[in-house]
Amino acid sequence: MNLGILIIAIALLGYISNWLNWRYLNYPITRFLFYLGALIHESSHIMFCRLTGATVTESKIFSQKPHIIHSKPKLPIIGQFLISLAPIMGGLLFLFLINRYALTNYFNLPQVFTWQDVLAAPLNLLSQINLLRWQSWLMIILFVNVGAMIGPSVQDLKNIWPILIIMFFIKWPLLMNIGLFAIVLILVNILIQVVLMVIIGTIKMIKIST
Repeated sequence: MNLGILIIAIALLGYISNWLNWRYLNYPITRFLFYLGALIHESSHIMFCRLTGATVTESKIFSQKPHIIHSKPKLPIIGQFLISLAPIMGGLLFLFLINRYALTNYFNLPQVFTWQDVLAAPLNLLSQINLLRWQSWLMIILFVNVGAMIGPSVQDLKNIWPILIIMFFIKWPLLMNIGLFAIVLILVNILIQVVLMVIIGTIKMIKIST
């Protein structure tokens, strides 16, 4: 396992999450949540543009295809890498701060070190949801758009493809743990989407039968 595979897996799962939203959950509320995720996503890009000396020349967040356009960062090589993958770091930090300060550690975030942990951790998080508590509802709302929040876009990957190739030969335990945790959160996002799709489909079937 290497960083290149993790980055591509995060991007692919993020794409699946966004596709499910637009294909099967295309309702005003889910569109609003998508834009909330996009706000964190693009804000992370903008923040790292400023940190690396790049100038943002265009910013479109509340559109069907949110994006920013920026100049070349003053920090060579690593600057574009940080900008392109900023949503992973920014999105995870946002969710961590929400859980830490707004929810006072309501959720016990699992530690993820291996792919085996990735399979168990989503169910671990979902098992902590209590629909009678407002904290759980807040996290459900945030989880619905995690794919849009932290998943790098295809363009993000295109911007760093030379470095991405190098990432296939790098194993850095700390970054790999962060990447695996990002995958866990997007999987939770997808599982919640599937549950919503089943509920909506069941309601429609009941209406048709009556």
